[in-house]
Amino acid sequence: MTTHVDISLQNNILELVAKGADLASVTDRLCREVEARAPDVRCSVLRVDVAGRMIPVAGPSLPDEYLQSIEGLMIGPKVGSCGAAAFHGEPYASTDIETDPNWTKFLHLTRPLGLQACWSSPIKNGRGEVTGVFAFYYRVPRGPTPMERRIVQVCLHLCAIAIEQDVWRAKQVRRAQLDGLTGLPNRSAFTTSLGDLDCSEPGAWGLILLDLDNLKIVNDTFGHVAGDELIIHAARRIAETAAPDRAYRLGGDEFAVLLQSPAALADPAATAKRLLDALSQSIEGGDRRVLPRATAGGALVGEGDHPEQVRLNADLALYHAKETARGSYVRYWPGIATRMARRLEAIHAVERALVEDRLLPHYQPLFDLTTGEVIGFEALCRMRVGDRIVSAAEFFEATTDGKVAGAITARMLERVAADLRRWCDLGIAPRHVGMNFASGDFHGGRLREILPEVLGRYGVPMHHLTLEITETVYLGQGDTTVADTLRWFRDQGLAVALDDFGTGYASLTHLLTMPVDYLKIDKTFTDQLMQSSASRAILEGVLHIARELDMAVIAEGVETELQAERLRGIGCAYGQGHLFSPAVGVERATQILRESQALLAERASKAAEAKHLH
Repeated sequence: MTTHVDISLQNNILELVAKGADLASVTDRLCREVEARAPDVRCSVLRVDVAGRMIPVAGPSLPDEYLQSIEGLMIGPKVGSCGAAAFHGEPYASTDIETDPNWTKFLHLTRPLGLQACWSSPIKNGRGEVTGVFAFYYRVPRGPTPMERRIVQVCLHLCAIAIEQDVWRAKQVRRAQLDGLTGLPNRSAFTTSLGDLDCSEPGAWGLILLDLDNLKIVNDTFGHVAGDELIIHAARRIAETAAPDRAYRLGGDEFAVLLQSPAALADPAATAKRLLDALSQSIEGGDRRVLPRATAGGALVGEGDHPEQVRLNADLALYHAKETARGSYVRYWPGIATRMARRLEAIHAVERALVEDRLLPHYQPLFDLTTGEVIGFEALCRMRVGDRIVSAAEFFEATTDGKVAGAITARMLERVAADLRRWCDLGIAPRHVGMNFASGDFHGGRLREILPEVLGRYGVPMHHLTLEITETVYLGQGDTTVADTLRWFRDQGLAVALDDFGTGYASLTHLLTMPVDYLKIDKTFTDQLMQSSASRAILEGVLHIARELDMAVIAEGVETELQAERLRGIGCAYGQGHLFSPAVGVERATQILRESQALLAERASKAAEAKHLH
């Protein structure tokens, strides 16, 4: 039979639920109203989570220490009255706590509070699953009265409604904080997580931000279904590799990992490498094979940092990595913003120079070390700034921008082709002019179309140009794009030179497969030739291998006659360096070609004379 008291209690609590009050507020009010109606009891409400752990929600007349001692206890047949009621799904009345075996382990908690009996009832949802426990504690050994049973029946119904509302609200929050495609926590969850972090201890946590480099290419080539598959695979690999640290999808091709585990914090670079390695594994799908690529940047919390500052620092590191070291990881350091500002300044300077036509090639001659004949040039990019000519070293940082590097290549190619055309018309064209090409020129730079088009437009035979690349460009991307392009150009008659040999990470065994005509030995070996027998031994070894592979060797950085003599002595035929000439403008280069041709003509004349006399 429902009484006026029951209806009043029910209405008060349902009104709270309808207004959207949280579970703690609703159950606290419920307990207080029940205790007002039944002064001899102390009331509590516990939640039971999906793992079977008990979580106190309300107990206004019980000390916090008591409630905290229950926090996280697993339900079970011998775990007090509440644990047993939740375990069995039936009410459990302990009419004398002192003699009940279920309470033996918890008497040290109940005795100081004078609790003598406890009656616990399971709270169930509409599917009959236990979601909580409602309990009455008594100060004397006894069981529930009929009125108390009636009140509890009403309370169980009200608690079930309140818990269902709380579960629904939690699901909505969870849904709002989960990425729909991958199931990872989303940007909103990431922001919430950052706001909860303690920044008082430097190095206590950190971030790694990752970007998928080729999502747009996959979307454009295979469609957005394939792009979604790439994101899903990437999310799974990041989450699995990051565990126990938490991964987030921030949107699009952006992911984040919150570093909190000691192992990850001890070596963030190693953690980032594991993440990038995991992402680099190919994804097979139907008749397509996608090779994911990613770039990462990271930061640890520092002295005086707040979460948003750490996030900004990681963003700066990621941006720097994407602009200068795509495919790898960069960790934030205090000077990174200055470095980026300097790089942007260099980019703007080059862009202005391109618009104002102030980028031009200077030519450094390559000489036959025995005859002194000019066999070719290396075209080096220079910028005119007022009345000064500055070398590429002063604007090198701009070349890390793919767009700028491509524009420099295009401008240099136009200028070199025009100069070669002029030398051909004058009848003094060198055998070849070497020009440096960057990784971006090969990867998406349409070099196979652009280079023949420009040379063809100026009527310059292909064999007059030599493609110079470094070992890093040749081997850096881990694929065959550069090698395939070089082989194609060699089939068209162009020569290939491996520049700065010895400074990258190619071993001598790589020479067996490299499509190369010239080896350009780095200046560091030439510098050490006079002091180090090891350098001499290495050079002699390289010269021997090069002869076997039908490659010519050019020594860079030849600055003294003694170096030239030593190089000739070990069989190096060609050299380049200030002993012969620095890099010069086109007019001086033209004069050098004329002088070299005159020298050859003079020698030929003397040789003919000598032959005639004999």
